[in-house]
Amino acid sequence: MINVTRTYLPPFEEFCEEIRSLWDSRIVTNMGPKHEAFREALERFLEVPAVSLFANGHLALEGVIRALNLPRGGEVITTPFSFPSTVNAILRCGLVPVFADVLEADGTLNPALAESLITPRTVAILPVHVYGNVCDAEAFADIASRHGLPLIYDAAHAFGVRYRGRSALTLGDASVVSFHATKAFSTVEGGAVVLPHGEENFFDNGVGVLVREGRKSFSVALDDEKNFGIRDYEICVSAGGNAKMNELQAAMGLCNLRHFGEVLAARKAVYELYRQSLPSSVRLLEPREGIGPNYSYMPVLLENRDEAHALLLENGIRARKYFYPLLSDLPQCREYAASTPVARCLCDHVLCLPIYPDLEPADVERICTILSY
Repeated sequence: MINVTRTYLPPFEEFCEEIRSLWDSRIVTNMGPKHEAFREALERFLEVPAVSLFANGHLALEGVIRALNLPRGGEVITTPFSFPSTVNAILRCGLVPVFADVLEADGTLNPALAESLITPRTVAILPVHVYGNVCDAEAFADIASRHGLPLIYDAAHAFGVRYRGRSALTLGDASVVSFHATKAFSTVEGGAVVLPHGEENFFDNGVGVLVREGRKSFSVALDDEKNFGIRDYEICVSAGGNAKMNELQAAMGLCNLRHFGEVLAARKAVYELYRQSLPSSVRLLEPREGIGPNYSYMPVLLENRDEAHALLLENGIRARKYFYPLLSDLPQCREYAASTPVARCLCDHVLCLPIYPDLEPADVERICTILSY
């Protein structure tokens, strides 16, 4: 069976050496030495001043929303074409999702349509870099600035993506990234909030001002959210949760970060072979100009998507209808349903083909041959 993805793991001996010190120190959680080393390594790699590590990407997204201290019942403009985590985080934080349609070319949120939905109840904008296709960052930055709204990117797919010569995680007020086992870069489970403008002046123009403890850095607010609100052994300032990244996750991240360049090159080779071998009837999404991709996904558009999905499965190939269904079709979102015809068309026609560093060229050719029928 060929799965849609396969987790990259570093050499076994390298990981064993990375975690050897844990058996001496017995420090395995609570922002220990590996956690700090990994956080600092990410800040250098991503070219950002502040990264806050989390146990997984979903809790990172909830953490940044909660840390903004947005008023309950406020509206967050987002996309219906994403993984359920995006909208579930909004709902679980007591906010209301407002769905805008997406761009046909790359599946990212349509800036003009998103702006048309802004009302006095709007408290944030949450676009998604779909498959690592970067949103229209300039347009969203302008919209957020003019309306005085925080701009948070769900960048779960965008680790290692470059946009006009810099990390895509330097966009917006914050980006949330996933290090799940299915991602191009993994800590098995894990995630992070990336603060491209530093931790002291995250967002300060009237919406989401940090008021729980007076003025404080946003990194401290994120730490409160992932560590029970505990500042010290005897000080608990808020009803935070438990979302800390442990030392084993951080050690995996340190190992995988060393190999990310070779992983990216291998993914690119598989992607390019697909592009050469896919039949002409198969259409691809086209990212905007200036993007250096991470080749995390191989989404294709097929007129007979469901039939192709079934045929591949009969041949031992697990492709994925991703994203399907639309978020606005989920039971928890039906009262917020909106007309988003472009997103629905993508939802009905996109199939993500298998892609991972050691996918054999012969298997890529076989997949493409099956899609020719």
